[in-house]
Amino acid sequence: MLVEAADALDEVVMVGHSTGGMFMLSVPELGDRLAGMALVSSAPHAGWRTAFGQWAEVHPIPGLAEAADAYGQDPGDRTLGALTLAAAEWNFTPEGLAAGRAVLADLPYCHDAVAWADAHFDETYQARWRPHSGLATLILSGAEDHVVDQRLWQDDPAFDQPHVLRRTIEQAGHFPWIENPRAVRTAFADLTSLLDGSGSR
Repeated sequence: MLVEAADALDEVVMVGHSTGGMFMLSVPELGDRLAGMALVSSAPHAGWRTAFGQWAEVHPIPGLAEAADAYGQDPGDRTLGALTLAAAEWNFTPEGLAAGRAVLADLPYCHDAVAWADAHFDETYQARWRPHSGLATLILSGAEDHVVDQRLWQDDPAFDQPHVLRRTIEQAGHFPWIENPRAVRTAFADLTSLLDGSGSR
């Protein structure tokens, strides 16, 4: 589906948030189809799960276990949404939590997609391609993102190139545009400049 979307348009710049960015990096056919891409709060492999699990253990959220039990007993879109809202505290800074919860409450949820990813993707994910020198790339994350460890990008030199921008958004969590939209706009402006051939790291 990602390939079909890229083929349907000209000069495609694809943006993926978290697992969405991982899906992009799992489809090598995109490498020659994109003019640019942005990977927001994403990762190059599934190693982020271990670090997050350890962090989550020492940062429990009241009521989350009950929401997880309800989802386990009756997995569906409704209970998935309730579980996501119960875990909202992990995704946002304290200052952004109310706005973040409002966004999450308004999203559609699809248990079938989550179940597929859990069974076939999440634990074994490894990027299957890297951005070539002609592909303007933005790697963007919140400085307070405790979900996906952004240090993982440092392990792969292919993501440390002049055509790959790294931008860290201060005072922001896993959804950095919620807490600091102005800085996120600036980061995307940097990507636009790189696409235009006038940008720099």
